[in-house]
Amino acid sequence: MAKISTSFSCNECGASYAKWAGKCDACGAWNSITEDVPLSTGPAKVALGARRGASVRLTDLAGSEPTPPRVQSGNGELDRVLGGGLVRASAILLGGDPGIGKSTLLLQAAAAFAKAGQKCIYISGEEATAQIRMRAARLGLADAPMQLAADSNLRNILTTLDAEKPNLVIIDSIQTMWADNVDSAPGSVSQVRAACHELVAYAKRSGASVVLVGHVTKDGQIAGPRVVEHMVDTVLYFEGERDHQFRILRAVKNRFGPADEIGVFEMTGAGLAEVANPSALFLSARDAQATGAVVFAGIEGSRPLLCEMQALVAASPLATPRRSVVGWDAGRLAMILAVLDARCGIGFGGMDVYLNVAGGLRISEPAADLAVAAALISARQDHAIAPDTVIFGEISLSGALRPVSQPDSRLKEAEKLGFMTAITPSRVKLAAESGITVQKFDDLAGFIDQVFGVIET
Repeated sequence: MAKISTSFSCNECGASYAKWAGKCDACGAWNSITEDVPLSTGPAKVALGARRGASVRLTDLAGSEPTPPRVQSGNGELDRVLGGGLVRASAILLGGDPGIGKSTLLLQAAAAFAKAGQKCIYISGEEATAQIRMRAARLGLADAPMQLAADSNLRNILTTLDAEKPNLVIIDSIQTMWADNVDSAPGSVSQVRAACHELVAYAKRSGASVVLVGHVTKDGQIAGPRVVEHMVDTVLYFEGERDHQFRILRAVKNRFGPADEIGVFEMTGAGLAEVANPSALFLSARDAQATGAVVFAGIEGSRPLLCEMQALVAASPLATPRRSVVGWDAGRLAMILAVLDARCGIGFGGMDVYLNVAGGLRISEPAADLAVAAALISARQDHAIAPDTVIFGEISLSGALRPVSQPDSRLKEAEKLGFMTAITPSRVKLAAESGITVQKFDDLAGFIDQVFGVIET
């Protein structure tokens, strides 16, 4: 008889081990290594009479199956992030900081889909139904034709869903769900993985869409095993500062639409209101004469978005000057400061540097490099950029300016909001002429010399 070998793997990173260990050497996670139970297949098992699996039906790539239909909620920002609407039999994972508004967003979304004719069930493992009704009344959703439940037993929930046959199910949250066939506490890695697997399987076999709310860690990642993000079809993050009114719904994974698409909402006393023109809203309170403020023309998903990059440079009394960044990558700021010092002769030693993206927005694309550099020089030299100017471009370590994607969309959005001048890298290729005067530069030193008139040696 062939011996079945025992193997172990890490729930966090997937590393394989021959025996159990308390800590994963690959990712450093504790108590994440579990035993992998092998399938009882092979010639030895078949000879002993073990049951073999059924054959899987194969189909051609050019199949005749129709495209999965989408259901729109009527909320333009939510439908945009979902790729045009909700797809049947899809599993969606929504993460965000505590108190950011995840439950409010999903309660409003469930009410919108219910009013659109979909049967919706909202199941909470954190609140009683009376508390959900209070929040719904505050949001003006008391008359929405949706159903509520407060339970955390996964077996009871699945039995209820099989009987009710809803179109949309919201589970708030996946960390509170408890599967009675798993010997661990709710919220543990095993429980979260098992609960997510059962709910995703329910979505695929029933055709219902399932939305799972996930808690996040202090690093901003969804708590639990990373395999949960691989199981679901769409992963959304709800971002924003808790003391700021703007919220960003960002898709980081979407099997049915573009990733990195965003939806912009404003938190009001009546809940979350969609923002149809976020560029105008992010620039509405801008001080046109302030130094250190530059308008950046960015792209978020398929949407052009203008925002203000703000910089402040001041003499530092500390031996190690402070570098504070909000809404951008701190490592990339350090790179820009090093390029300014090494390639342009403009040092920031002995100075505190503060960088902020106005409106609570988070920018990740390298096209913001040139706007950040312009804001830093503007703050250092006390020289304001013309208020009708937008800037975008990537900076290389040699100081050269590199082209970025979708320049025509960026310029079109800037022209729509009344901007007259754009500063871009020289190798940017424009498909058509626009009403904006485009100033192109080959390198960072040439840009600083012409715009600010200062290059130190």
